[in-house]
Amino acid sequence: MDLRKLKTLIDLVSDSNVSELEITEAEGKVRIVKGGFALQPALAPLAVVAPAAAPAAASALAPVAPAGTPATEMPPGHIVKSPMVGTFYLSSSPGAKPFVEVGSAVKEGETVCIIEAMKILNEIEADKSGTITQILGQNGQAVEYGQPLFVIE
Repeated sequence: MDLRKLKTLIDLVSDSNVSELEITEAEGKVRIVKGGFALQPALAPLAVVAPAAAPAAASALAPVAPAGTPATEMPPGHIVKSPMVGTFYLSSSPGAKPFVEVGSAVKEGETVCIIEAMKILNEIEADKSGTITQILGQNGQAVEYGQPLFVIE
């Protein structure tokens, strides 16, 4: 499957109410899931290229811990982690009030940020009630899957 066809399929899923699309062809199988892990290619050329690019991206984003905290040490409290790779935003639009700030009380299920992935804005909800004690993500910066974003106590 060529990249133009793959991009067309991704655009089709993102512009529709379809949440998941799986295509099987002679060349391989592609599964696209909206709002989750975007793409699981079974095509040999894509599988070879993707792992080679991942270490470079991870090393470029390595300094994610807040100043004064070693990267291996997690702050005390409940950690809200990124469920996907994308761009982290604290508010719904530039100049808008942030969803949460340090000291904000949040309830389980309340939106705390947005992660943009493949031009889709995904609202990330608190998975525990409490008070935001730290914001570990930086507005407008890329985040990785499983990266700590907030600390709730």
